[in-house]
Formats: sequence, structure tokens, C-alpha cells
Amino acid sequence: MKNKVRVPFSPDQPLCAPKLFTISAPAGAGKTTLVRMLAQEFPNSFQKTLSLTTRSPRPEEVPGVDYRFVSQEEFKRRLDSNDFLEWVSLFGEYYGTSRLEIDEIWKSGKHAVAVIDVKGALSLKNRIPTVTVFISAPSQEELERRLKHRGSEQDSQRQERLQHSLVEQAASNQFEYVIINDDLEKSYEILKSIFIAEEHRNVL
Repeated sequence: MKNKVRVPFSPDQPLCAPKLFTISAPAGAGKTTLVRMLAQEFPNSFQKTLSLTTRSPRPEEVPGVDYRFVSQEEFKRRLDSNDFLEWVSLFGEYYGTSRLEIDEIWKSGKHAVAVIDVKGALSLKNRIPTVTVFISAPSQEELERRLKHRGSEQDSQRQERLQHSLVEQAASNQFEYVIINDDLEKSYEILKSIFIAEEHRNVL
């Protein structure tokens, strides 16, 4: 009799218990695009967590799809209620990951994927088992070019993000996986292979 082969990310035959993946990168490195590509190919296998943020939506962002956009007052109320597994203040705005949302994703049998900043990812890693992935641009010059092309920040904000990216890049050695995004399709295949490998980890 032939051996049965399970397909990675099969929604009806999960190979392992749901996991938490964090995807972190400097602004403009391509993390959001890569995660969207993964979601399109495997919509029933994992779910992106929706971080809460007090900043305004960018032109290409959809509330309830990319982030949950809330007021400063709402964020602080949730913070006082201990709703967050991690939170951070970045460039004058707040970002946080809801513990309840991750629990709900796990209950559905899917892997949870949190697209969050470096500080938040390392904070989660210290609290619960987490698979950490860092996405890097091939150079600072390329990162600056991408931020200019995005056009969502003023010059001063862009320079602030570029300076912060150096701090984030220095922390990349604390992540389990690092992808240099110099080619989108190639980087996506690497990211996909990481998810598939983790799906098969410790499977008997």
C-alpha cells in the first residue's frame, strides 16, 4: 500500500499544533507584500493578526485588513485592561498585538502571523513560543529608494525611519530566519519554505 503524503498547510489535516510566526523588517523592506502573497496562496492555513495602531491609515491600507486603527484613548483603555501580549510606542504612535486575537486564530486551527516591529517580535519571543523571521532590504540605499517611492512620509519622517532601520538591522541576529529581499519572487519562495519547514518540525 502506498504511503499517504500530507500536503503542507492542509486545513483538514494539520501537521502540527498552530504556531505563532512573527515577521519583522524596517519600513520599506517588503514584509507586508510578502505576507500578502503568502495569504493569497494559503488562505486556509494561517491568519495574519491585526495589530492595533493609533496612526492614520496610509493610502493603500484598508482598516480591518491591514490594521485596526484606534484612537489614543481606545489604545490606552485596552492597555489598562491588559489586552496586549506586546505593545510599543514608535514615531509618536502606539502599536499592539492582542492576546485574544491570537487565541481566536489558534482555536480556528490556523497558524497566527504577526507582522510587527523588531522590539515587539523579540518581546513576544520572550513570552511565548514564536518563530521569528526578519526581512532585510539589500542595502540602505535601496531601502531609501523604496521609502521615497512609497511616498507616504515627509522627508523628516523618512530620515527618522532610515535611522531607526539601522537599530532594527543590528537586532536581526536575534531572529531565527533572515531573508534579504533583493528579489520579491525569490524572497517569497524562501519565506514559503520557512513556513513549510516549520509545519513539518517535530512531525512523527
